[in-house]
This record gives sequence, structure tokens and C-alpha cells, in this order.
Amino acid sequence: MVTQIVYSDEFDIHNSIGHPENAQRLNVILEEIKQTTFYNDLEIIKPEILSEKSLYEVHSDEMIQQIKELSLIGDSWIDLDTYVCKNDYETARLAAGGLLIACKNILSKKTTNAYALVRPPGHHATKNRSMGFCLFNNAAIAANELTKQGKKVLIFDFDVHHGNGTQDIFYDRNDVMYQSLHLSPHYPGTGQIDEIGTGKGAGYTINTPLNYGNGDNATTKLLDEIFLPISKQFKPDVIIMSCGYDSHHQDQLGGLRLTSNFYGKIIKKFQGIQPKIACTLEGGYNLKWIGKCIVSQIGQMTGNIVEFEDKTIEQENVKKVINELKNKLNKYWDI
Repeated sequence: MVTQIVYSDEFDIHNSIGHPENAQRLNVILEEIKQTTFYNDLEIIKPEILSEKSLYEVHSDEMIQQIKELSLIGDSWIDLDTYVCKNDYETARLAAGGLLIACKNILSKKTTNAYALVRPPGHHATKNRSMGFCLFNNAAIAANELTKQGKKVLIFDFDVHHGNGTQDIFYDRNDVMYQSLHLSPHYPGTGQIDEIGTGKGAGYTINTPLNYGNGDNATTKLLDEIFLPISKQFKPDVIIMSCGYDSHHQDQLGGLRLTSNFYGKIIKKFQGIQPKIACTLEGGYNLKWIGKCIVSQIGQMTGNIVEFEDKTIEQENVKKVINELKNKLNKYWDI
């Protein structure tokens, strides 16, 4: 089976010149993918628009209505960061539907894994609020749909910003596990170690707030000592990756020091837990590097390892975070 790439040029409708989250992002990503030796082996598929029923199961009526109304006006702003273009209600539903079709195709064995090249992104959108460049929460909507089929879903988020929206939506549930690697202190200010879930969801939210300058080595330790052991015990049926490449060391909105090649290694490590992986695009704003970061992951997904000349110096200091996490989570997981 080939790796599927979900894409539509309709995502270009969502665009604001001068904003870091703009239509040019997907254009440079596609050009980078087209230069690979395995491009012709990929299956490019069209997204399907999300049903309103699925949308209303995750987000509030008021939030959805706001996007509907602003989408009719166009050129509107929800807050200082988050814009709404004309017809964005449909564009945002197409993004959410794009990830969902990727997940469905994985479960129906049409593909082993897939990458949803969709925008606008989603992980900051909470149950009740669009924010942080995000209108609807693509990963959360897809995960919620999969749980209706009795599937357990792991969402792993390596965006430099904490996915407060995804955490918010599943904070009291144990059928979806949310794991996040992110810079702290940083926008949006959430994602501390003691935020582990509530009720039956206690222990199913895992946050690793990192200091400025941590990179590949620090993340490897977190994966090997925290994320992967817990994932193995959780036994997910599907893994959704919220892929934010603003954690790359050259990203202008970042502060972590991951290298482009390391993103492929993240995929490899999680393939050992569950090979059914659906990636969805979140952040990442350095147009020189974002395509390379994604090619590193798609290369691993297809079995065609790609490496770039990309090195940096990191400031590794995660021992305290690891120890605090173990103390906080060892009553839920064997770590």
C-alpha cells in the first residue's frame, strides 16, 4: 500500500498576506515533496468536507455560528492572531474532513499511513473558541469520529506551542490520549506538567513543557522515558500526529532546537507502537525548512529515508521535567 497525501488547492482560499499562516506554506511544501525520488509513488487524494453533525459534536453552537457569520463577510478577525476569509466555514470543514478521510482510509486498509496537508490548522481551537490561527480542531474532530467506532486514539503534538484546544476537548476522556511536547513559557500559556486530565481522563493528558533551546537529544529522552512507554501501555488503534514544525531550530515563531531529520525519527519511533499513523499540518512558518521537515516524515512513512544537512546546538536540560512527570504519572502508568 502507498502512503496517501490529502490535498486540495481550495485551502489557498484561506489566506492573509503578511500573516505567517498563509497559503504559501502549502505551495512550498508541495514543491519540496515533488522533488523527492518517491513523489510518483505517493497517492494524492482529495479531502471530503466534514459533515455539520461531526462538527457540532466537538464544538459549541456559538463558536460554529461565529465562523459561519464571519465566513459570509470575509476579511474578518476573531482575535489579533486568527483571521477568517470569505467561505472559510467550508474551507475549515474541508480541512477537518481531509484528516478524517485519511484516518478512515487507514482503518479500512486503503493505506497504511497518510499525511493530511490541510489548513487552516486546528490544535488551538477549543470546544468553545477559535484562536491561535485555528478555526476548528481537525485532530480532535477526527479522533472523536474514530472513538465512535470503538477505537482508541493517541494524539501526539510536537508543535512548539501547546495544543490547548485538543487538551481541552479530551481532558475528561480516556479513549483519546493527548501527548504534547512544547516550549514553556510560550503561547498560549497552558500545558504544565500537572495538567494530566480529570475524572476518567486522569493520566491521559501528558505535557512536557520545555525550556528554550532543547532539541533532538532532549526530545529523544522524553520519547524513550515518557511518551513511548505510556503509548505502549495505552495501545492506540490509530495515532494522529499534530505536526507543528515551528519546533524546528530555524523557525521564527519557535524557540526549540529540533532538526529537520529528527521529525522522521519521531515517526519511526511511533511506528514501533502503532504503524497506523495519520499526520496533520499544524504550525511551521520557515518556508525554507518546513517542506524538508515534512519530507523527512513522509520519507520514513514510505520507507524512503531522506536526510538533509541540518545541524544545530541545543541546550539539553530535561532531567527535572522527566522526574516530575514520572512522579505525577506513575500511579497511572508503569514508567
